[in-house]
Amino acid sequence: DMRQSGTQSLSDGELFYIIHNGVRLTGMPAWGDNSPEEDLESWKLVHFIRHLPHITGEEIEQMNRLNPRSPRESAEEDEEMRFLQGEDVPAPTQEHHH
Repeated sequence: DMRQSGTQSLSDGELFYIIHNGVRLTGMPAWGDNSPEEDLESWKLVHFIRHLPHITGEEIEQMNRLNPRSPRESAEEDEEMRFLQGEDVPAPTQEHHH
């Protein structure tokens, strides 16, 4: 959770370095394609991470609307909503491989 103090206590330069270069052997890939001086996208992510502790519900909704979902993801989300509302949801089919 990038809102946690461990992340928020890092300096902007440390956040940028991690985003731009990744963290070896952790699964965190490097996202910077340009030289650090030209990597405005990583700086935008630093700014976004700094904003996370103050993000509003309206901003989260806006991001959800802008985030494309596959038909499968939409169906899964609909199924979750029906389940949470107490509707009967069929059990997933189990495939057996021999």
